[in-house]
Amino acid sequence: MSITTSCRFRHAALIGKYQARGIRPVLEDVAHTLSRTGVDVSVEVETALNTGLADYPSLTLDQIGRECDVAVVVGGDGTMLAIARELCKYNVPLIGINQGRLGFITDIQQRDVAVALPQILSGHYEEESRSVLEGAVLRPRREGGLETIYEDYAINEVVVSRGATASMVELRAEVDGLFVANYRADGLIVASPTGSTAYALSAGGPILHPGLNGWVMVPIASHTLSNRPIVVPDTGTIDIEIVAGKDASMNFDMQSLASLLHGDRVTVRRSPHRVRFLHPQGWNYYATLRRKMRWNEGVS
Repeated sequence: MSITTSCRFRHAALIGKYQARGIRPVLEDVAHTLSRTGVDVSVEVETALNTGLADYPSLTLDQIGRECDVAVVVGGDGTMLAIARELCKYNVPLIGINQGRLGFITDIQQRDVAVALPQILSGHYEEESRSVLEGAVLRPRREGGLETIYEDYAINEVVVSRGATASMVELRAEVDGLFVANYRADGLIVASPTGSTAYALSAGGPILHPGLNGWVMVPIASHTLSNRPIVVPDTGTIDIEIVAGKDASMNFDMQSLASLLHGDRVTVRRSPHRVRFLHPQGWNYYATLRRKMRWNEGVS
């Protein structure tokens, strides 16, 4: 028997943080709730293999992108970021069920799944679209020119930072070919509005509303105290060149490339893809900020 009679979606994928202790019964409950709404349910292949969920067909992430019209992610924000990077190119909307600590973008609590999930699937939801960073690492060739040695998407941020040694790095930053500054620091963060409440915030950057078309560049522990965060348009290209420092590394959300060389350039631009999040009806960004940042606590 279906919970709703007018499901807006046809085929739902279920993806979980399968490493989490006790995740299987949570996934089973979510899968049963999805089935009762009348959608076909498939489980992401690694989630199925690692939890033993064998009652539903299993699909790879690429198959999910091609065959499913909604994906339900059970985990923390890190799990959601990893899935969003893979599925953004397919325009599949994502629903997040929080099993992590913070839950900025996985905002449905486990206790609310039985009510919130059928409502969203029946079309009662708030949808938002968020920008995606597209980055690459370019390395000079001996014969001249540059070759791409790494490229990926990021939802939160691209970070260029010092390696395991204690010394800082020196980075040259340009926006659309215009020189911005040389940073002698522990690193430099280029964050999207989504990422502005993550690492960039802890390094002293501002919070950007997800509706803004901009990136924030935030130096990490800059040697020059006057180097401050700056918000730049997301319509151009940011280039970060490794000028000095040993074993500099680059991080696209959770994907890392270590031991960058002097002369390597990290480029960041806006991807043509965007991430779609579906939230319970009544959700709004400011309420999320108040709750997660604990604003107005103690105010009557």
